[in-house]
Parts: sequence; C-alpha cells; structure tokens
Amino acid sequence: MSNEFMEDVVGRIAKNYEAPEIFVTKPGHHFPDRDQIIRIIEEIRCLMFPRYFSSDVPADMDPEYFIAGELMKIRADLRDQVFESLAFRDCGPQTHKEIHQHADEVVDRFLAKLPDIQALLLKDVQAAFDGDPAAQSKEEIIFSYPGFFAIFVYRLAHEFYLEKVPLMHRIMTEYAHSATGVDLNAGATVGEYFFIDHATGVVIGETTIIGDHVKIYQGVTLGALSTRAGQALAGKKRHPTIQDNVTIYSNASVLGGETVVGEGTIIGGSAFVTSSIPAGSRVSVKNQEISVRGPKVCPGSFEI
Repeated sequence: MSNEFMEDVVGRIAKNYEAPEIFVTKPGHHFPDRDQIIRIIEEIRCLMFPRYFSSDVPADMDPEYFIAGELMKIRADLRDQVFESLAFRDCGPQTHKEIHQHADEVVDRFLAKLPDIQALLLKDVQAAFDGDPAAQSKEEIIFSYPGFFAIFVYRLAHEFYLEKVPLMHRIMTEYAHSATGVDLNAGATVGEYFFIDHATGVVIGETTIIGDHVKIYQGVTLGALSTRAGQALAGKKRHPTIQDNVTIYSNASVLGGETVVGEGTIIGGSAFVTSSIPAGSRVSVKNQEISVRGPKVCPGSFEI
C-alpha cells in the first residue's frame, strides 16, 4: 500500500467529515451513550423484577432498602443520559445549567411513574399467561418471553417519547427490536393486558393506538398505507387504531391512520386490512389454494 493511496483515502474520508451529521471532530456536541442506556434498561428490569436477572440481590434484603438504593443508582445514570440527549438538541441557545434542570425534572417525573409502569407490566404478564397455554408460570414469562421484554422496554421508552427527549426512546426500542424481532415504536399508545405471542417480525408504528386486552401474533404489521410524503407526514395519524379485546393472528397487516378495528374483532392470519372493521367481526382470507404433491415412486419400488 503506497503513501499516495493512503493519503487519497484519508483525504476523501476527512472531506466526508465535513457533513453536519459527523460531529466527532467538532467541539460542543453532545450525544447519549447507547451502552449506558442499555445498562439503565437492565437496572430498571432488576428493580422491577429482583433476582430474575441478577444474583446480587439477597433473598433476605429489606425491600425498601433495596428499592431506595436501586432508584438512587438509576437516577444518577439517567440524569447523565437525559442531559446528553437534551443537549444534543438544545445545546445552542440554552445554558448547560438550564438543560441540567430540565433533565432533573424529566428524570424525577419518570421515576414517579415507575410504580404505575410496573403495575402495567404485571397486567401484561397476566395477559400472556391467560393467552398462552404453553406458559407454565408467570415467572417463565417474565424471565424468558421475548414479547414481554419488548413490551417492557416500550413502556419505559414511551415515557421519554412523551417527554420529547430525543434519541433515548429510539435507542431503547431499537435495542429491544434487535433482541426480540419486535419493532414497537415508542410513540404508539398501548393499553392494559397487552400480549405479543412468539414476537418475531412484529411491526407497530408510531401513531398506532391499541386498546386493552389485545393479543397479536408473530409477523403482524400495524403500519401506514404509504410513507412517500416522508417528513411531511410527521405528527400525523398514519397507523391504525385497534380497540379492546382484539386478536390479530400471524402475518396479518392492518394499515392506515383512518383504519379502526372494532372491539372484539378477530383478524385471521395473512389478512390484509386497509379499511375499518366493525366491532365483533371475523376477518379471514378466502380462496387460498394449497396444492400437495406426493413423492414420486422410483422404478422397482412399491407403495404401501
């Protein structure tokens, strides 16, 4: 490799560094730490479900002492990452003191909601246990179900979405996406007793509204009809509304911001829904043909 070759490559990459998206060489920029945010998710999971994911929690520890210690650690870690996220967006006119104050307020509001989030998650566990005959215990669901983990991360990320903290909620939900195959946008509104069975391949868009006691299976998409307009669609209702007690079976797609699936509806596997469905409906796919051909019999062999 010649010096001239290296100089050419280095020069062209350095030229690309002039793009505003690449700020590593520019002072004054802030950016949250993805690894730290993932660690915070794990810290909160250990707080909400002690001894499931950490062997460091003694069985005889005083619960209030344990909770207070975990909350203090979570608060300190969260303050740093919320500050970096807010400073990423607001580092211009605002002073660092103002951003720190805003971060403290966001974090304290989030911590105040943790008991309610935990109560919601316990309802999600109940929904999974009631809806899956293969579940042998609620503990098994908490410990191992990918759909429940995706919902857990979503319920945390949703609070930062509502607080308009940039990047954090996306880092959280994309971490869950990579771990579970569930792409559940933090902006979606999800009710109580939500269950995602098998998890893999589920996509739920930002403006989706999901009611209570909704159950969906693998491969389900709750998406937009079209995103050709790009950023012009930001903030507009693009994804469907799923009312209470709806079941959506595998690989079904429900699309469109004006699409409402009425209460108690069952949508069969592989259905493609782009208009509203009245309450109590049964949606199925007709005229699908399945052809089965038996194995060929080789010469000199015989069939039984």
